Amino acid sequence: GAVDCIDDDEYDVFFADQDITPDDADERQLLIDRAEEFAERCLERTPGIEHIGTNNSARDMDAIRQALWAEQLSYYGFSYGSELGGVWATLFPSTVRAAVFDGAADPDADPIDQARQQMAGFEAALTTFLDACSADSNCAFHNDGDAGAAFDALMASLDENPVPSTSGRPDVDLGVAITGVSQAMYSDRYWPALERALEDAAAGDGAGLLLLQDAYFRRTDDGYSNLIEAFQAIGCADEADRRSVEQSDADAASIADAAPRMFPYTTGSYSCTFFPEAVDPRVAITGAGAGPIVVIGTTGDSATPLESTQAMADTLEDGRLVVVEANQHTGYRRNDCVSDIVHDYLVQLSAPDDGTTCS
Repeated sequence: GAVDCIDDDEYDVFFADQDITPDDADERQLLIDRAEEFAERCLERTPGIEHIGTNNSARDMDAIRQALWAEQLSYYGFSYGSELGGVWATLFPSTVRAAVFDGAADPDADPIDQARQQMAGFEAALTTFLDACSADSNCAFHNDGDAGAAFDALMASLDENPVPSTSGRPDVDLGVAITGVSQAMYSDRYWPALERALEDAAAGDGAGLLLLQDAYFRRTDDGYSNLIEAFQAIGCADEADRRSVEQSDADAASIADAAPRMFPYTTGSYSCTFFPEAVDPRVAITGAGAGPIVVIGTTGDSATPLESTQAMADTLEDGRLVVVEANQHTGYRRNDCVSDIVHDYLVQLSAPDDGTTCS
């Protein structure tokens, strides 16, 4: 069955009620204890969770291909789907008819480098957002043209004095706020909502930021998606090394240097620290023998910055990079240029030149 570590009514305890800047040893120990409990619950409630890694998902894809008596498959994967597609194309290159990776991660980055790259991407997107808000008097968080200083003051205030959100839900502290801002960085379509949410929080109402955090965790009226739980379990199954609490704390400091606004955490995440050792760490991605693979990156991608997508294209034996000028995560359907490239390749097998740009 699907990865399911905690009940819906426990999400706030594990993901919202977390002081990301603990003031003393007891507050810090609570974060460690919760990380350990989360891992234990994942293991208890999802038998075989250590086998959920990307290598086995790629093998499952090939098992489906065999069951369909198909010689080859066409594949379109976005975000983590680029990693899955890269592993599949590396393990089963002769079965690749065509593959498109959109918003691709750097396949050779270790988890800390990947976190640093991603947080730097979020930081760059936030800077773009704040600069645009400062330049636009119609922005709800304009603050006389200095949205950046107002943002910093608001985050410091929320860290000291969280504000109420919605009845029966947690107050909005720094951790909730940063997760909400992260969600808004996935696409500039969220930016008007973020402007209002920040202005409301400055006035003492955190409901807007909590709504953005809920969107990050895929919360609906029916409960929560298990996406965050599944991603964590997959990442831990793929990751060869387990980092201790002390190593994770040291890692956090280096990530904070790369993204002081978007990574104000003063401790590590311990996300894999208490998971069992990986039994089948993710293979190195090469795509050797798979033919052309189209790799799409956007100039303002927060989650998979363009440099990481470039690294995927460079790592593949025949990666064809397509750059889309946009402030969003993944580029397909942003404009006719990139849509036509994808359709021409997936339908006609007409691959673009490496380095194509869609303005």
